Amino acid sequence: MTALSYNRDAVPTVRAFMASDAFVRGLMGPFGSGKSSGCVWEIILRGLRQAPGPDGVRRSRWAVIRNSYRQLEDTTIRTVHQWFPPARFGRWKPTDHSYVIDRMRNEGDDAPVEIEFLFRALDRPDQVGNLLSLELTGAWINEAREVPWAIVEAVQGRVGRYPARRDGGATWSGLIMDTNPPDAESDWFRFFEEQDHSAAIAALAAGLPGMTADGFARLFRQPGGLSAGAENLENLPPAYYQRLAVGKSDEWVKVYIDGDYGFVMDGRPVFAEYADGFHCAECRTVPDLPIYRGWDFGLTPACVWSQVLPSGQWIVVDELVSSSMGIDRFSDEVMQHSARHYPRSVFIDVGDPAGTQRAQTDERTCFEILHAKGIAIEPGQQGLAIRLESVRRPLRTLVDGAQPGFLLHPRCRMLRRALMGGYRYRRMQVGGERHADRPEKNRWSHVTDALQYVATRLFGPSLRFAEAGAGDGDKDFNAHPADDRTRSSVTGY
Repeated sequence: MTALSYNRDAVPTVRAFMASDAFVRGLMGPFGSGKSSGCVWEIILRGLRQAPGPDGVRRSRWAVIRNSYRQLEDTTIRTVHQWFPPARFGRWKPTDHSYVIDRMRNEGDDAPVEIEFLFRALDRPDQVGNLLSLELTGAWINEAREVPWAIVEAVQGRVGRYPARRDGGATWSGLIMDTNPPDAESDWFRFFEEQDHSAAIAALAAGLPGMTADGFARLFRQPGGLSAGAENLENLPPAYYQRLAVGKSDEWVKVYIDGDYGFVMDGRPVFAEYADGFHCAECRTVPDLPIYRGWDFGLTPACVWSQVLPSGQWIVVDELVSSSMGIDRFSDEVMQHSARHYPRSVFIDVGDPAGTQRAQTDERTCFEILHAKGIAIEPGQQGLAIRLESVRRPLRTLVDGAQPGFLLHPRCRMLRRALMGGYRYRRMQVGGERHADRPEKNRWSHVTDALQYVATRLFGPSLRFAEAGAGDGDKDFNAHPADDRTRSSVTGY
């Protein structure tokens, strides 16, 4: 019996996901984007392509994992059965939570096919033991953000073990996962967005011949539901995402409709305009243009490297953030990093105006220390309103018709998390949704301040008139609170 039809053209990201042979693949997107259906079909197509064993049968076995049996029964199993009803395609054993599809053939091929689904609920790390006896071809973790990462790691050791090598082995083995976007502090984010798999693969080159980082792990991100590239719309009710967004918080819309990473926090993002899926991508500097370095001082100094391209796009390509380090030693780190990664570039340096304040220890300012090293740093604008608006201006801008006016390289991990919500307005301990009137000083604020000082140099001049009419309320927005422990009690910066 042949399979039902599945229109992959409606979900181009899912199509690319299914075309990949990476050992670990993640599929991330908004509500209703066809992620689960794509994973079901991926298992079926892999099962149909499994090479026949000695007896001529194409056998494969797949664990399907969700965080609870209630979720498995209400959603995951239901999705599998909707596409491939047991009455038509195979044998469903509800007491074992297993389903064997054995009434399906490749077109023009009489080889029997057996695709076995083992549905398992694993929502705690101590349930890893439940996996140790499984011999699998592959596994699918449905709504992976709800499953502990220890289980994700353990599953990788159980795949590729069925069929046994003596029976020909698995034609392809691996782990597929789908999810709504998880938190930016999650293990998923660290695995797919931060870890350098190429370095680990190179260290194990003898045991992984021909393996590349993309061959080991790949993340596929679907467009947001309100974007021009939204997927699976033909299978959703009219205006599905527009109606879904009504009455929801900005953070909810960001995760479940825009398909962007969230940030678990008790507060409101300062730069709500930042959309990680749109504003974060690999980028590189143009050799003949100057690079702007933005500096923030204090006991947690930070520096960001950025450039304005001929198109007007502002790209941020690098960052350095430290703790318990004075400006003398930190500036050496910045100079070494610049010489190593941008050896032929000309730098324009803009920093925290507090760096002009004189220390009581040796009476030298941060600016004087940098000037002595040949770094011709100048102060950025100090008012909070102009600093924030100078960053928001490119975040809201499009260049060349559809490209973001602001682009952040993924290597800027601290700044990326800051823009996703770590840099925030603190929620007030009162009734209702009230927040502080200026951003909280926390571990995310210093690198973001460094960005703002450069932004005032690049985009601030056109905003000065607007701030001049804003009144005197912004005068002390840049003042540092007395309990900011990352600031020196001696120098004040």
